[in-house]
Amino acid sequence: MLNFDFSNRNAVVTGGTRGIGAAISQKLLKSGATVTAIYASNDAAAEKFRQSLGDLAEKLTITKFDVADYSQAEEFFNSLGETPIDILVNSAGIRRDAVAAMMPSNDWNSVISINLTGTFNMTKLAVLNMMRQRYGRIINLTSPSGKLGFAGQANYAASKAGIVALTKSVAREVARRKITVNAISPGFIDTDFISSLPPEQIAQYKNDVPMKRFGTAEEVANAALFLASEESQYITGAILEVTGGI
Repeated sequence: MLNFDFSNRNAVVTGGTRGIGAAISQKLLKSGATVTAIYASNDAAAEKFRQSLGDLAEKLTITKFDVADYSQAEEFFNSLGETPIDILVNSAGIRRDAVAAMMPSNDWNSVISINLTGTFNMTKLAVLNMMRQRYGRIINLTSPSGKLGFAGQANYAASKAGIVALTKSVAREVARRKITVNAISPGFIDTDFISSLPPEQIAQYKNDVPMKRFGTAEEVANAALFLASEESQYITGAILEVTGGI
């Protein structure tokens, strides 16, 4: 039986105060980790998340910055000094849906910047931190859209496909340093990300899932906990699908 104990581990979770990121932050806290949850703009949601944790919040730090801005990400890592980062979860992401022919260039750029460039920025800086201790777990959040493509999501699908390639490339670069780099590909998960879609689209997506239901953020967090653990030490460059069979 696996027993995940992160009592001596420091974790950073981007997008860590809402949705899947919040579930991962909470799961790591419950398993003993010290967690820094990064968020970009929603102060109210971040504070609500902190208050929901009760005593677990004692080991939580909430930090606000834009992961797509390299200088802000660099400033955050510099502020850590010699503090080691054992676990990085790149969960920050946005959608700006439109068919490609009608997609504003700003919507393309913002999705690529936050989803893909943000993941690169945090991964690069985390690797530099992890190399000092020759240990680390990096977990990126991708999507089935990066493999299948979804109409109206050319920007989102491209960003998520890029995350897969980034994950596999960096995994090869840092494997000898005992740093693993993997990705989780959640399917349709019951969060605000899904609830903002039109009802008819939600019904269609649910029908497309062999299990005929959406997943939960906790089910994705369980997968993240395994990939963050020492028990996953021989797994790197892998994409773990949590999709209900899509």
